[in-house]
Amino acid sequence: MYDLLIRGGTVVDGSGVPGFRADVAVTNGRIVVVGDLDGAEAIETVDATNRTVCPGFVDPHTHYDAQLFWDPYATPSSQHGVTSMVMGNCGFSIAPLGDDSDAAYLAAMLVKVEGMSPDALSAGVDWNWRSFGSFLDRFEGNLGVNVAGMVGHSAIRRTVMKDDAVSRDATPDELAQMTRLLAESLEAGGLGFSTSRSFTHTDGDGLPVPSRTAAVDEVVALSAVCADHPGTTLEWVADGCMNGFRDDEVDLMARMSLAGRRSVNWNVLTIDAARPDDYRNQLTACDRVAEAGGRAMALTMPILVGMNMHFHTFCALYSLPDWGDVMNLPHDEKVAALADPETRRFLEERAASPDAGVFSRLTGWGLYRIGDTHSIENEGLKGRLVGDIARQRGQRDFYTLLDIVLADDLQTVLWPGPTDDDPASWIMRQEAWDHDHVMIGGSDAGAHLDRMAGASYTTQWLADCLRGRQLASVEAAVAHMTDVPARFFGLRERGRIVEGWHADLVVFDPEVVGAGEFHLRHDLPGDSPRLYAEAHGIDRVYVNGTCTVEASTSTGSLPGRVLRSGIDTETVAIPADA
Repeated sequence: MYDLLIRGGTVVDGSGVPGFRADVAVTNGRIVVVGDLDGAEAIETVDATNRTVCPGFVDPHTHYDAQLFWDPYATPSSQHGVTSMVMGNCGFSIAPLGDDSDAAYLAAMLVKVEGMSPDALSAGVDWNWRSFGSFLDRFEGNLGVNVAGMVGHSAIRRTVMKDDAVSRDATPDELAQMTRLLAESLEAGGLGFSTSRSFTHTDGDGLPVPSRTAAVDEVVALSAVCADHPGTTLEWVADGCMNGFRDDEVDLMARMSLAGRRSVNWNVLTIDAARPDDYRNQLTACDRVAEAGGRAMALTMPILVGMNMHFHTFCALYSLPDWGDVMNLPHDEKVAALADPETRRFLEERAASPDAGVFSRLTGWGLYRIGDTHSIENEGLKGRLVGDIARQRGQRDFYTLLDIVLADDLQTVLWPGPTDDDPASWIMRQEAWDHDHVMIGGSDAGAHLDRMAGASYTTQWLADCLRGRQLASVEAAVAHMTDVPARFFGLRERGRIVEGWHADLVVFDPEVVGAGEFHLRHDLPGDSPRLYAEAHGIDRVYVNGTCTVEASTSTGSLPGRVLRSGIDTETVAIPADA
């Protein structure tokens, strides 16, 4: 008798081959039979008639490091079928720590750079660990998903250099301490080394995060530590990840890969037909790394991620060229500046300049939809497009948007309509999905909680494949979200429905699968808000053979595992090692 029998479904096994009718049997958390099991018995039998059975999805880029302490189910990702995920990206792990001052620093950094709630971090995380190993140990037996953790450069640098981490190069002795600390963290199961060189990443004091202060040779030296630890990988984010890579960034990416003898993935390839040169530049950068003997993989999202904007607190609008000087003003001064005609003209002009890069997708002011409002002047505007309101008022779209925001004392919730939701951009995305140096991912789940909601990309893309643009087959989409990332990270016996492999499985209704409308939920510690989209059509999710989600709702089971490098992962050779 089997532990679990999923009977009569269409199996999409993750390999990309056409789906086929088969039963799937599971015993002791492993898939033991895929085939015709008519008459077989099991402790739990699931009728999957008219359903699709596929491997659990693998999210390569999350920031659930803190949230897992109060939410071991990693919602909403798990409800959308994610069974394995990688956290600690962009250099922003929350271990190792040297002392309480490091914990306070990292918490403030996460509030600023990853949009996490200070109340949630204070109420939900006890920061009661020091080593990376002790951090991972905290999750053993208390996970509803499988989790691998990257070791973040900023945490390591802060632990060794304290306040000097954001102001100067490391001494030879400090670099030696950092390499030892990284080696200890990888030996304890860290998945690899992550870092950031992105101009968008600043700490709680508004200074560049520690990794941005590091010399290039420090980044390369730390990358090289991975070469001595099996099953590890590299990840980074840089200015070029958004606006096109400079030659020095391509050189550093190649040096990282060659020094560590590992692939390096970067986040995120944003594809916009209005900026084709940026797209070609970013893919060419990966080609150049390959020509040097390394390997670079771009992450890209197969959907347009739902997000909102405010003028009163930090969001992506602050990163528009020269907007920061205005947006970071004290409240009353900001209000006065946004009402000033000259400032308005300047901000609109700078937002429309080529310097906006990837953030230009936020400048379709007429496409913004008004969310919650807070004044008598704005009554009746919720749900309306700024462009429609501007035509009624006989104003420019941007000036109308600012008038609405000012009437609410900057509290208006804005839902941008991206400028890159056009047929040409979607065709470019379709071409990119099958590129050798592109991998689906980049949800940032667990971060930017009240601003962005990328966790539902799995069900959103499936819905688009089945009932929307249909730019990819379900089999191709499933492979991109399961086997491709599993093989990239070397996850042992995960990512496909194969006899003998771990039973990470999703059963979904192809007629219904998708995601609900985005809305704010105040369900984080401290009553803090987050953007949320419910999963639709996810009948069941199994992690290591145990049901963790039923009818798109968490069951309360905690069968997830910490995926430790060299134990749960194998080394993936870069071309130079192949």
